[in-house]
Parts: sequence; structure tokens; C-alpha cells
Amino acid sequence: MPHFHEVRFPLEISRRASGGPGRQTEIVVLGSGHEQRNARWADSRRRYEIGYGVKSIDDIHAVIAFFEARMGRLYGFRFRDWSDWKSCPPLQTPAATDQNIGEGDGAAADFQLVKTYGSGPAAWRRVIAKPVAGTMKIAIDGAPQSGGWSLDETTGVVTFSAPPPAGAVISAGYEFDTPVRFDTDELRIDLSAFRAGAIPSIPLVEVRA
Repeated sequence: MPHFHEVRFPLEISRRASGGPGRQTEIVVLGSGHEQRNARWADSRRRYEIGYGVKSIDDIHAVIAFFEARMGRLYGFRFRDWSDWKSCPPLQTPAATDQNIGEGDGAAADFQLVKTYGSGPAAWRRVIAKPVAGTMKIAIDGAPQSGGWSLDETTGVVTFSAPPPAGAVISAGYEFDTPVRFDTDELRIDLSAFRAGAIPSIPLVEVRA
């Protein structure tokens, strides 16, 4: 994607971040007291506040360097959301059968990584565009595949050297990053604390990859 750098924000600072997914819902209250609700976004959008993660002068230096290299809001980058960064729950190990990413038709060779939240008709599928190198596992009908496929780590597209047979279930396990950008063009740095300092607010917002 344009204006995106394939680098990850420092992990130790991101570990202390706050934030998560958000939706935009339009609600109209009728005279009867009933509501009409409409989802204005088809997908959620994540926002984070990482200022809490800055605990030292060295942390401030790292954030300044990263911010300047991204030119403020101009360039996006990878960010690890420690509450949601695997195809499985965060404390588990990804397996090749974690997420169904498609079904073979005998012709298609490309499959986009996705992660499904919930189950049944209300389930929501999130496109995973920034998988982490070296973490990908693939299975066809539950059988792990050690080869015969490749991964574009900048888009999350898995390509098979030969199209999977019709009806075959393609599944994957992986780690991933969330594509974000800074949501400010200015860092306000507080150096009043001896050998500590702070940046009270460093907002990030998810971008579409």
C-alpha cells in the first residue's frame, strides 16, 4: 500500500498501550421509544493510545526517532496489539487449522488471510494483511502443508503452486500486526521528571491495508 513502511513499532512500548476496536453506529430514537440502528462502517477500526508505554528518556528517544522516520501521520507502520495478534487466543500457539481462509474450486490459487470473530450468521471476518514473517502454518482439509505455497507478507495473500482441489478447506495459523499510523503530527514531550519524562498522548489509528 502507498505511504506504508513495513516496520514495527517498538514492542516494549506497545505492550503498555491501551485501546482496541471501535464501530460507528447511527441510532435514531423513535417517538414510541424504539430505536432504529444502522452500522455506518462495515468493519471495525482500531485506535490506540501508546503514551502510557513511555517510561524513560530512552523510550522518548525511541518514539521520537520512529515518529520522525514516519513523518508524523504520513506513513503507516506495523503495530502489535497484544490483546489480538494471533490466529488463536494470545496465550496459545498458532496451529494450521486455526482459521478457515477459503475453499478450493480447482482453479483459484490465491487466498487472503482472514480471522473470524464469533460464529454463525453474526460472525465477522477480518482481513489480515500484515502477517508476521516465519509464523505462517497452512493446512488443506486439516493436513499441514510444509510446502507448495508462498505468502506475501505485505498483503496477507497465500498463493499455492497448484490450485487446491474443489471442496478442499484451506486453513491457516499465524501471528499478525495491525497496520496503523500516528493520529497526530505533533509530539508534546514532558521532561519535568528527572531521568524519566513523558509523552502524555501518542494516538494511533488503524489504516486499511
